[in-house]
Amino acid sequence: MTTRLTVPTARPYDVVIGNGVHEQLRGLVGFGLGVMRVAIIHAPTMAAHAARLREPLVSDHLEVHLIEVPDSEQAKTTDVLAFCWKVLGEAGFTRSDVIVGLGGGATTDLAGFVAASWLRGVRFVNVPTTVLGMVDAAVGGKTGINTAEGKNLVGAFHEPVGVLCDLDVLEGLPARELRSGMAEVVKCGFIADPSILDLVEAAPGAIADPTSSIVAELITKGISVKARTVAGDLRETGEDGSIGREALNYGHTFGHAIERFEHYRVRHGEAISVGMVYVAELAHRTGMIDRDLLDRHRSVLAQVGLPTRYRRPGIWEALATTMRLDKKTRGDQLRFVVLESLAQPVILAGPDESLLLDAYRAVSA
Repeated sequence: MTTRLTVPTARPYDVVIGNGVHEQLRGLVGFGLGVMRVAIIHAPTMAAHAARLREPLVSDHLEVHLIEVPDSEQAKTTDVLAFCWKVLGEAGFTRSDVIVGLGGGATTDLAGFVAASWLRGVRFVNVPTTVLGMVDAAVGGKTGINTAEGKNLVGAFHEPVGVLCDLDVLEGLPARELRSGMAEVVKCGFIADPSILDLVEAAPGAIADPTSSIVAELITKGISVKARTVAGDLRETGEDGSIGREALNYGHTFGHAIERFEHYRVRHGEAISVGMVYVAELAHRTGMIDRDLLDRHRSVLAQVGLPTRYRRPGIWEALATTMRLDKKTRGDQLRFVVLESLAQPVILAGPDESLLLDAYRAVSA
């Protein structure tokens, strides 16, 4: 079964989810729009897959360049970005040509920013190959790279013309990567769609099987949450007074600090999992949520096989410093997405330092 979800922004595009949907890449490239060249940006592990995607495009007389970039967060650097620009420049890429991002969330983040920055914006297609990439990074138009000071501090909003989530590629996904991606799915359950949590609790064992119908359903539900949220607040301004797109940052402020402190040796989903427990501890300490909802964070994430503690006591100052550089901070004021009840996210701005430290102690003990 193939599911097609529309992201109804100013320039609507579809996210196609199912088996074998990579075959639809030819149509998304956009024949008749003057395209002559396509660049497929991919991680080393996706080299063979990139070659397979290349074949039908070449058969259509397109000039296809395969740009291999480092795996994971190592791809999101200024050096790698400049390398991609060099390839495009030497190939003569014009504004009518197309970028394809093939890989996990880091690869699609980079590919999107390459597309956003080349000639002030060219069309691109995301072809995510991990659960994390499908549910989070590939949808929504956030693109960017990291700097020495923090994660995703340099980037642009630039929406793809389409996203192809081919479930066939998940069969070869390492178990740790599958679990990591499920953190973003569970996040969507806490902030918007509790039926996700019910599914996990009803059949936690099925999540270990990437071919299961439950995994497909969870991915589809997570993408649906992302699509609805992005459509209402593409640039994360919250202009209507609601929390808007910031809700998707649930668990990310503390989680990004962990990633940065660990030099990205911790997977994104593992860090975000702990980050969700951290903000649940904050919300509980401020009286927003009860003990049951706090405990549910730990139980659901543990059922997925994700960590709920970060046993690195004594590094609070380092983490706090990193959080103050987070892109969600306003002025000197830390901002956290928290719950005031299930599926009711709000912003907690400038919490007392003692509360922040207590929550850290709770997840680091």
